[in-house]
Amino acid sequence: MHRVVVLALDGVYPFELSIPVRIFGTAEDPDGKPLYEVVTCSLDGGPVSTSADFAITVPHGAEALRTADTVVIPPFACGPDGLLDWLPDDLAAALALLPAQARIVSICTASYVLAAAGLLDGRRATTHWTEAAHFQRTFPQIEVDADVLFVDDGQVLTAAGVGAGVDLCLHLVRRDHGSEIANRVARLCVVPPWREGGQAQYIDRPLPEPATASTAATRVWALEQLHRPLPLAELAEHARMSVRTFCRRFGEEVGMPPGQWLTQRRVDRARRLLETTDLPVDQVAAEAGFGTAVSLRQHLTGTVGVSPTAYRTAFRTRAAA
Repeated sequence: MHRVVVLALDGVYPFELSIPVRIFGTAEDPDGKPLYEVVTCSLDGGPVSTSADFAITVPHGAEALRTADTVVIPPFACGPDGLLDWLPDDLAAALALLPAQARIVSICTASYVLAAAGLLDGRRATTHWTEAAHFQRTFPQIEVDADVLFVDDGQVLTAAGVGAGVDLCLHLVRRDHGSEIANRVARLCVVPPWREGGQAQYIDRPLPEPATASTAATRVWALEQLHRPLPLAELAEHARMSVRTFCRRFGEEVGMPPGQWLTQRRVDRARRLLETTDLPVDQVAAEAGFGTAVSLRQHLTGTVGVSPTAYRTAFRTRAAA
């Protein structure tokens, strides 16, 4: 069983602390067998203060990190500004216990811990949008992407904020065991299996004028038309807007251009078909609107780093197991 160890540090935010056990602890195989074991530890095995008006007790000390397949670090309040740009000795010693092959995940501003430990050097990462500029100034050796909900850089993963921690944990369940299991976890937790767009939806930026119209209906309609080309002019016509107005409104509401959103949705459709059907790759490409297997291969490789055949081998087998 895959072991997830959650490291609770003094000042931990209680909601984020509970995300891993809620998501990973809900994941079961088709026979009802748990797929993850989730344990919580502190640096010394003692009680941990929280950002709220209560403390918590945990059953393990830092030695639990030696047994981790995945480590999750929730955010915590520390120092006058709540951020950490250096590692205290006890935290550095704890991180040194991690197995070389362990995945390590930060939620929200816990990315500062990974950055201070050098685990993000030369990597792409994210953090909460309010701290992204400070994070980049503090750690210029990291490629900071403030527009996404999370970054999966293989062994090291970072989530942008509270809800993005849920998104990232669901992503890991999907990566480990396929969409069917991840979607069931999402349904049981009453959260969406994935969210469209990135942090741009939540950044507090003044708008030039109120968004009196919405692109939501056109997005719903487009999802039903993914099997065919969808020119920008046709999308704008469906929304009863000019192309310029549609693009502006779409960006405000979704956080990305219409073409990028369509490509992501096509990739999502293709991934689901590869995971849940035995359709030939050519037909999957057609159903998802990529037209050819070559185009599907290019987009899937660019998104998840593997070909359609390799993706199906990994996730179709696991989902059916």
